[in-house]
This record gives sequence, C-alpha cells and structure tokens, in this order.
Amino acid sequence: MVRTALVAVAVMLAAPALAQSAPQGPACVKRADLIKHLEAKYHEAPAAVGIADNGALLEVFASKSGETWTVTVTMPNGISCMVATGQQWQDLPRIAQLEDPI
Repeated sequence: MVRTALVAVAVMLAAPALAQSAPQGPACVKRADLIKHLEAKYHEAPAAVGIADNGALLEVFASKSGETWTVTVTMPNGISCMVATGQQWQDLPRIAQLEDPI
C-alpha cells in the first residue's frame, strides 16, 4: 500500500511536467491492447497496482530486470492511459507500519 501510494504521488507530481513536455495527450487505448503492447515490445508485466479514490486503476508495469517501466491509469470504462515511462525500476522492501499510538 505504501509503494502504491508513493507511485500515485509520483504520477500526480509528474503529470503536469509530462503534459508540458509532450504536445499530445497521453496514449490511451483499451486496457487489453495496452497490456499486449507492453508485453510484446518491452516484456513488461504488472509490478504494482492500486485503486485511486476516483475509481481508476493505477498500475505499474515493469520488465523482469527492471530495465523499463510504465505507469498506467485505467478508468472504469476500460480505457487505459500511459502517464509515465522510464528506466531502472526498483522494488523497495515494504516498510513495517508503526504501531497505533492509542
């Protein structure tokens, strides 16, 4: 959950910069088509997933070696948009949650 929250924050922070650097909007297609494309071209598979407050599915796809990664958002209508791509994905160990102070 911590990792998914961190990815979500990173996507929200990166989205404005990505939008400014790219003249076109994010690449959006049917989720099944996007998954096939990421697997065939980059050998990426799901590495992390979470549900956003608006009902969207946030996913990180990464190659087995972590050489490439893609962050996607899938809306409830089944359309997925790539919102970030990059290199050198690294899984972090989960951090133990602190005890409830009450």
